[in-house]
Amino acid sequence: MMKTLEVDLGSRSYPIYIGANLIDQTVLFSACEKATSIYIVTNTTVAPLYAERLTKTLASFGKPVRTIALPDGESYKDWKNLQLIFDDLLKFRADRQTMLVALGGGVIGDMTGFAAASFMRGVRFIQVPTTLLAQVDSSVGGKTGINHPLGKNMIGAFHQPVAVVADLSTLKTLPARELSAGLAEVIKHGAIADAAFLDWIEANTAGLLACDTEAMAHAVLRSCEIKSAVVSADEREGGIRATLNFGHTFGHAIEAGMGYGEWLHGEAVGCGMVMGADLSCRLNHISKADLDRLRKMIQSMNLPTEAPKFGAARYMELMQVDKKTEGGQIRYVILEKIGKAQIKSVPDAQVLETLQATGAA
Repeated sequence: MMKTLEVDLGSRSYPIYIGANLIDQTVLFSACEKATSIYIVTNTTVAPLYAERLTKTLASFGKPVRTIALPDGESYKDWKNLQLIFDDLLKFRADRQTMLVALGGGVIGDMTGFAAASFMRGVRFIQVPTTLLAQVDSSVGGKTGINHPLGKNMIGAFHQPVAVVADLSTLKTLPARELSAGLAEVIKHGAIADAAFLDWIEANTAGLLACDTEAMAHAVLRSCEIKSAVVSADEREGGIRATLNFGHTFGHAIEAGMGYGEWLHGEAVGCGMVMGADLSCRLNHISKADLDRLRKMIQSMNLPTEAPKFGAARYMELMQVDKKTEGGQIRYVILEKIGKAQIKSVPDAQVLETLQATGAA
């Protein structure tokens, strides 16, 4: 059964559709009715699996449908490959009524959204996330962008989609490693906003790892409910939305330090959450038992919990390039307790203790 959520942003509000075999349901793409042309942006891995089906669905609107297939992977989330989207749009005379459709994971969603925000100063786009991480997190909220060698997602724009179509059937083709990476973001939503949801995740680990349809439907639905509520309250991350970055300050440093693509985003976030929880424990917000519980949960999802050993100085340097940094001071997402988070500055001495305790230094 399909579930529908609404991201409440006034005139920019949009639906999130969650269910099986949604790619084939023309009615969910009704925003394309007024488009002059439709461009599916995907990658070379996803295209053979779903591009033909989606093209058939979108062709029913009687508009030209083209597919742009980018290389697959975080290492391609850059200016060079973003330019490939613009090249195609300009070559085939796209205009302000063109609709872009992002078919893929977080990289494709972020790049398509950024292209939509930039092309002719803004055209519409639809998110069709095909990875768990994208369905529970990156496809919702309008954050778009690309990576820079010095920092992840530091170049981009806020640009909301007109719809998110989360087809749970696409998760069946995910490699186990990609599925685990998505489960990191599911755990995050429980840790920062819903202790009961975290209990449910812990009790349903086996079903989630097996991609059980019923378990996955609940995980995606509850994650989207949490994120859409936060985005509706703070669209441009001026306050509470920054709590959605629990584990990301450390995680982004891992990604940049390792080289984009060496660790999946969710793997880096999983490890980053252990580091964030360790710091929260050192600040006496959560107990050692809470820290051990989160570490065990993340390990149970086949995610790394020991940080790459770059050294403390390198981590501090990398974490300075973070969107939450203000006036040169790094601000961290800290768990006040399981199910509630806050943003705060932390003395470097305590951060260094966390880096040492988690294997980073």
